[in-house]
Amino acid sequence: MGPLVPDIITNELNLIVAFFIGIGFGYILEQAGFSSSRKLTGLFYGTDFTVLRVFFSAGVTAASGVLLLANFGMLDMNIIYVNPTYLYPALVGGTIMGVGFILGGYCPGTSFCAAAVGKIDAMVFVFGGLLGVLLFSEMFSLVENFYQSGFLGYLTVDSVLGISKGQSALLLIVIAVGAFIVTTKIEQKFNASSPTRNFPLHYHRFAALGVLLLGLVLAVLPDRETRLLANASDEIFQKENPVKLMTADELAFRILDRDPSLQIIDVRDAVEFSKMSLPGAVNISLQSMFGKEWRGLLAQPRKKKVFFANNEADAVRAATLAGVLGYKNVRVLQGGFEGFTQTILNAELPLRELTRGEADTYRFRLKASPQLATLIRERDQPKFVEVRAKKIQGGCAID
Repeated sequence: MGPLVPDIITNELNLIVAFFIGIGFGYILEQAGFSSSRKLTGLFYGTDFTVLRVFFSAGVTAASGVLLLANFGMLDMNIIYVNPTYLYPALVGGTIMGVGFILGGYCPGTSFCAAAVGKIDAMVFVFGGLLGVLLFSEMFSLVENFYQSGFLGYLTVDSVLGISKGQSALLLIVIAVGAFIVTTKIEQKFNASSPTRNFPLHYHRFAALGVLLLGLVLAVLPDRETRLLANASDEIFQKENPVKLMTADELAFRILDRDPSLQIIDVRDAVEFSKMSLPGAVNISLQSMFGKEWRGLLAQPRKKKVFFANNEADAVRAATLAGVLGYKNVRVLQGGFEGFTQTILNAELPLRELTRGEADTYRFRLKASPQLATLIRERDQPKFVEVRAKKIQGGCAID
């Protein structure tokens, strides 16, 4: 739910929608037979693989949906929480949970599902789980070091294998289809009354082919961020979608005039930004523009968003990307920060006779130079900008 809020689901509706989704999820678990400990333990005896089919179906659906929503700009994947990997406690915890699953016939999520429909064994399982949580919390100081051992970072399949997210989705789909085929044969061998014996094979083959084709589409689908960055960097695209320029003189005047419609955006790296930047500037990296953390600032239609970098070309790329993302009233500092420094901050009278207009311009520059230098020295240290969006944490009620 979190990554869809507030763009698709408002903050007010978030919990309400989650409540009804929870009801629907519980209903699906019940209809799939997850309230029966016999059906769940059938997975370990080779007689019923409903659990595996539901798990893989859910995984394929979630992976495909996330990638498609992200590709259309409807989902910010940067704020999806990835659980950190602690190898040794994960192995021990997985073993304990697996043994508990076999002995009790439930996992935490399915035990609540079964308890909700009045299964006494599930109620006992839930009580045992809550008791285990209590004991673990009370004894945590004794196992804390082990609990945090074997840290491997925030691992994902694509990062470990060095493949794209679309390719990892295809891999998941291939494994799922293969698992469906193999487990169906095993189930038919060990369970004479298995409903898989009556499966309409032609429908299932078409379904498998369809989901494999979906996986291939996801695997070759260009990453949205990569695609848009490529467009923003393309000179032909920039010429077809030009951004307006703002001269150093105009920007200096607006800064000194404290123009409320002005918003300066520094797209240089964080080190350069921390050393020196323009008054009131915020540091926004290209990657962070895809997320939600700066959307409120960039989406203000009446604000003139003036992008600058050391050179004009880098700022044009950032401003073009802002335009591609739908932000309006975008400008680029002509000549970049280097040009602004040379023109305004290091302003000097030329050794030649000036026209009246040129004389007025240089008088302004010479007057603005010390004032801006003072403002730059005294500026409040802006917030660092590679803002890490708040991660949306969540989990699965089944595991």
